[in-house]
Amino acid sequence: MIPLIQRLPLNEDSSFIARTYRTPHFEVGWHQHIEYELILFTEGAGLSFVGNHVGKFDTGDIYCLGSQLPHTFQKHDPEQVASAIVIQFREDCWGREFLEIPESRSIRAFLDISGKGLKLHGSMKEDLTPLIRKLETARGFQRILLLGECLHQMAGQNSHTPLSTQEIKVYNPKDAACIDSIYRFTIDNFKEEISLAQVAAIACLSIPAFCNYFKQRTQKTYIDFLNEVRIGYACSLLLQTQKSVIDICYDSGYNTMANFHKQFLKNRKTTPLQYRKQFAKRAYSFPTPPTDAT
Repeated sequence: MIPLIQRLPLNEDSSFIARTYRTPHFEVGWHQHIEYELILFTEGAGLSFVGNHVGKFDTGDIYCLGSQLPHTFQKHDPEQVASAIVIQFREDCWGREFLEIPESRSIRAFLDISGKGLKLHGSMKEDLTPLIRKLETARGFQRILLLGECLHQMAGQNSHTPLSTQEIKVYNPKDAACIDSIYRFTIDNFKEEISLAQVAAIACLSIPAFCNYFKQRTQKTYIDFLNEVRIGYACSLLLQTQKSVIDICYDSGYNTMANFHKQFLKNRKTTPLQYRKQFAKRAYSFPTPPTDAT
């Protein structure tokens, strides 16, 4: 998937960006930028696309994304409102030598691994959330101190999960329209049956040529990508609704329970019902859903 290059404006009073983006400004397509990005989701839920990773995001989640790492976050429901506090900074916003001094070694190392895209978890989310919220309204040198504290906290604990396995590249924008069309088509239509012939036609390629093209750029097949999108959506339905597993199967674009279970097990290493039982109580507070057969 070839991302668009995003260039972010700064005003004369700041060296980095810290602001809330809320629907309709939340909706940004597949893109990349030179800035590092720290994101706290404050409303909404949906699918996360980071490098070649497909997952899900929920309110309260925090991500740290490296420079030039392509990404987008898409809501499940077009009518849903989503928002996030976004911190975007360049590695030289403190000055060119800051990250080279001995005291900054752990931060330098953390920024290097953020090139894979990191999703934070555990107590780290609780520790960072108030700092990120303060950053949005901070002024003057306090902004620098708060950003430094965020990085210090993240670099000092192993409370993150790497996401992407794809090498970061600054892509040629000439291919952006074609690949972005395939990407958007998939997000808009994954609940329906999608054939390789359909997506190959969008790319104006034969099926074999398209399969090679997609695999070369994402390190996965298109069918694997499509299944990751569908399973990511199914996971959110399992946690956020009381729908039965069979209804979620069909809502996620699968025609048979057998294939749904197979793909879910492949992507999540557990069954849909076990996934719901494992995470629902601690992630959401609603009554235990009715029992389904696994």
